[in-house]
This record gives sequence, C-alpha cells and structure tokens, in this order.
Amino acid sequence: MPHILDLRRGADLPPFPPPALDESVLVTVRRIIEDVRARGDQALAELTLRHDGADVTGGIRVPDEEVRAATIEPPLERALERMADRLRDLHGRQVPQGWTGERDGIRFGEVVRPLAAVGCYVPGGRAAYPSTALMTAIPARVAGVDRVAVATPPAADGSVAPAVLVAARVAGVDEVYRLGGAQAVAALALGTATVARVDKIVGPGNAWVTAAKRELAGVVGIDGLAGPTELVVVAGPGADPGVVAVDLVAQAEHDPQARAVLLCTDPALARDVERALASEAASSPRGDVVRAALAHAVLAVCDEDRAAGLVDRLAPEHLQVLMPDPEGFLGRVRSFGAAFLGPHTPVSFGDYGVGSNHVLPTMATARFASGLRAADMVTISSFVEASAEGSAAVGPEVELVASAEGLPGHARAAEVRR
Repeated sequence: MPHILDLRRGADLPPFPPPALDESVLVTVRRIIEDVRARGDQALAELTLRHDGADVTGGIRVPDEEVRAATIEPPLERALERMADRLRDLHGRQVPQGWTGERDGIRFGEVVRPLAAVGCYVPGGRAAYPSTALMTAIPARVAGVDRVAVATPPAADGSVAPAVLVAARVAGVDEVYRLGGAQAVAALALGTATVARVDKIVGPGNAWVTAAKRELAGVVGIDGLAGPTELVVVAGPGADPGVVAVDLVAQAEHDPQARAVLLCTDPALARDVERALASEAASSPRGDVVRAALAHAVLAVCDEDRAAGLVDRLAPEHLQVLMPDPEGFLGRVRSFGAAFLGPHTPVSFGDYGVGSNHVLPTMATARFASGLRAADMVTISSFVEASAEGSAAVGPEVELVASAEGLPGHARAAEVRR
C-alpha cells in the first residue's frame, strides 16, 4: 500500500516513465502483420486458434442474423440504450461544420467529409466490454461514417459475448468480426477476402494491439496508443476519505499497471485516506489486481498551486477534483483527458457514457491529444477559388515569394493568369 509523501518539504513525485513495448512483442507483431498481409483469412484463422483457442475458419465475420438475434437481460439492454442516447447527444455536439469566406476576390473555405470506413477494436475474450463498442462506434455513426466495423476477440467456442453484439446493434454497426489482438488490427488496416479494410482504427487494447496500431499508423489512421489507465485525484478540506479510497480502488481494479495519484491539500485528509484505502482494498473482489496497482500508487500532500502544476506535468487520463471549488481548480490546469468535478461525480460515470467518452489519452499524451470525438471521424479539406480580379490582385505577391524561394515554375503559374 502507498505511504504519504509530503511535497511541501522539497520532495517530488517519483517518475512515471512511459511503459516501453517489449521488443519480443514488437517482433511477434511484425510477424503477425506480414502473415496477414501475405495469407489473409488463412492467417487470421490460424492466429485466432493459436492465441484465442477459437476455430473461426469460415466464420470470421459474425452473421448479421446472429447480431440481430442476440439477447441479454432487458434491464442491461435498456441501460445500453440509454448510454447510447447520452453518447449520441455528447458526440452530436462535436461534428465540425464547413465554412466559406471571401477576401480580395478570392473565395476560400473548408469542407467536412466523414471517413468512408472506421474499425472499432473492442477488447474481449475473458471479459465483455459492450461500453467500448458504444464508445467507439457511436462517434463514427454520428459523424456520418459510411461503414462501421467492430473486431473483438472470440471466446474459445468462437462466440462473441451477447452484450457486445447487442451494443453493436444499438450503435448501428455494419459488421462484427471474431478477431482480436494484432491480427485484428492487421486485418482492418490491410484488408483480406473477408475483412474489408478501413480508413481508421479506434479503441483500446493490450500491448499487442497497441504495438500493431503503432506499426500500421500511416497505413491506417489510429486514435492513439493506449497505455495503463491513469487517475489523479486532487482533494481538499471537506472531501470524504472513504469516497476517495473507493475511487482510487475503482481505478486500481482495471490493471496491475494502473496508475493512481492522490494530491491532498489537507494533511489530515491524506492520513484518513491512507487508512480507508487499506480497508477498501482488503474488501475488493479484485484484491490481487488492486494491491498490485496500489503498490506503485502515490498519496501526496501539497498546496493547491503545486497540485495544479503536477496535474499538468502528469497530464492524466482521468482527473478527479474534490476541492471546495472544483470548477475554479479546473480553470488552473490544461492537460487531462477527462475531468470529474465534485463529490457526486465518480470517474466510472465517464466509463459508462455520462458526459464523456472513455477512449482517452494516456502516458501524458493529454499534453497534446484529446479523447475520442466525433471530429476524429471526419476529414477537413480546404478549397480556394479565385476570380480574375482576385488572381490579378494576389498574383504578383505569389510570384515574388515563389521567386525568392527559387521556384520559377510556381511564379510562372501565377503570372500566366494575370
């Protein structure tokens, strides 16, 4: 369990180096990509049998009628439908709009076009993640993407979890493939006889999925490279130590590599959280995972200024603000994937579509990257149209700059239009 670190006396947080992809993973992933490139569906079937224990020969794609027929308990289906409604509302506010302007006889602007095809990776195998199917497919649908595909690892019997199939149906997915790991990413990026290639792949995955996305970035668009999940909690006087402990454990149960940091402006609160955390971790049904993650968690005491600076340095995936003025603190920081403000807003709300997508930047990439948005599912292209008067007005300036750069052909192209 973590101990309290007092940052008011010159101490600093321990470094959180970004996890490096193991070289053996990279070698294996490159081999898988080349195998899929060379042998297509045959390679996919063999790789799925080897890594997932499932025989998908002749059945890589889940039949549409199987997706339509999938059933789950009605309350769960209603919850997924409500989540989908919230996500449509959220992402409907994010679609960029085209525009047109005119200056000096030149008409110019931008046109917005949805991508033709997006592939959504939904982790699976030992567990089912219908929420990720909704989180990845709905932004694409809202943006107007023509074709949306889901790839998810099958169980050993070749089945896909009914909850994932129902979520795919609710989201309006066109195709579902029984594929996981690097082979799924390769199939979506390169295409095979069964799997039509896509323009962009989105969704989180394990180290093999992340490595495959990195290797194929440029061949296909990607949303980002996912690392271990992250949470920074900033808490001050009045925060409930039991609630803080619950929230830290909720993050820790994701993965032994999950990263949790508590920044307390109240030393007494830090001590209370330390005690509550031990009790909460001991009672967790995922205790082994929680204890492994909390072994590298940090509880720190600092003032509010230092906390704001540390948030920007860590640039966490999730930021939870339990300060007397949470919105005021939020105005002091710039780098985070999603923020959850006040005592009534757990991070798990964002995990399940309450105001946020859960595909968020990790490994401090929130310094320059954003969570998955409908805007990620479109291209924005410029257009220019000059009138005769406009060409005559700006042409001489273009000629001057082109000539200064040693490009006489560029200058000539403007000159002949005057």
